Amino acid sequence: MKLHQIRLEHIAEQDRLLLRVSTHEGTEVLLWLTRRCVRRLWPILVDMAQSSPRIALQSDPLARAALLEFEHEQAVRSADFSSPYAHGERERPLGREPMLVTRIHRSKDAEGNHVLSFSPVSDRRVNLTLDDTLLHSFCRMLQKVVGDTDWDLPLSLPQVLLPDAERRARTIN
Repeated sequence: MKLHQIRLEHIAEQDRLLLRVSTHEGTEVLLWLTRRCVRRLWPILVDMAQSSPRIALQSDPLARAALLEFEHEQAVRSADFSSPYAHGERERPLGREPMLVTRIHRSKDAEGNHVLSFSPVSDRRVNLTLDDTLLHSFCRMLQKVVGDTDWDLPLSLPQVLLPDAERRARTIN
């Protein structure tokens, strides 16, 4: 099935994130992501973003961080955040109620795209195939939604902090 849209929203009454994934074939899967789940998911997403060959081949940590930031901003700029999520009657093959995600696995498909697998306690699994643009877009969505909660969960991409002396030496007045 081909991914159509993703929507992520905080449901305060549940204190969970609701991840809606719709396909071009007219199906939809609903997943609950808890704070604990997101805390485990974020390092996986960052690692996936850093595994891009252009980034991974950089030996200098500052260059890796700068390239990661550049690729992230470039991917997010090309993403479509303005189209509203298409609500409507969709088939929900995994049930009408959201599945509570308890396990997350990562892998790659034959084309080298990242695959995130979300699993509840049962044997069901939802696989999301993410190219670089979708990966970075999902990261941005997660940052935005979690930032609007009271979870006190900082989600940031790695940054290399320069020592004060080196930062001053690079400052141009």
